[in-house]
Amino acid sequence: MTLEESFYIGYITKTKGLKGEVQVYFEFDDYEDLEFDSVFIEINKKLIPFFTASCKLHSNSTGYFYFEDIDVIEKAEKLLKKKLYLPLAKKPERSDDEFYYTDLKGYIAHDEKLGELGEIIEVHEYPQQFIAVVSYKFREIMFPLNDDMIVSIDEEDSNLHVKLPDGLLDVYLA
Repeated sequence: MTLEESFYIGYITKTKGLKGEVQVYFEFDDYEDLEFDSVFIEINKKLIPFFTASCKLHSNSTGYFYFEDIDVIEKAEKLLKKKLYLPLAKKPERSDDEFYYTDLKGYIAHDEKLGELGEIIEVHEYPQQFIAVVSYKFREIMFPLNDDMIVSIDEEDSNLHVKLPDGLLDVYLA
């Protein structure tokens, strides 16, 4: 399993108890719709399969997992801060009218004052917000994706129109 054949769902935040239980924080919106019979954990840039013995999902984007062969806290501690993935085949289908900020990857960003900024090469998802990464004047710039910044999204032409705050790009170009 490679990163290209999988999708990111979250990461392990902490251990619970002494018998190897771990807490997972989900960064995938519809985590309740996922199947967790096994997950892939990124260890040393490789995806390693872990089979789920049991899991309890909570409404606050967390869940508690027991994995087979992780039966003591010392083994569980080695998994802290590790990212979890599932195969693309397990990704839930979306309806045609659903649009996520991560869909903006590959779009061309345009600012109201500066004009074309460049292609969105990555969209990072953080618990507080989404961040677009654009290559602008041979430098990577980043800006938040939210209702305050986005003026319009043209899905047909793959364009994103934004109104960046004054001085934001100066931080990157100085």
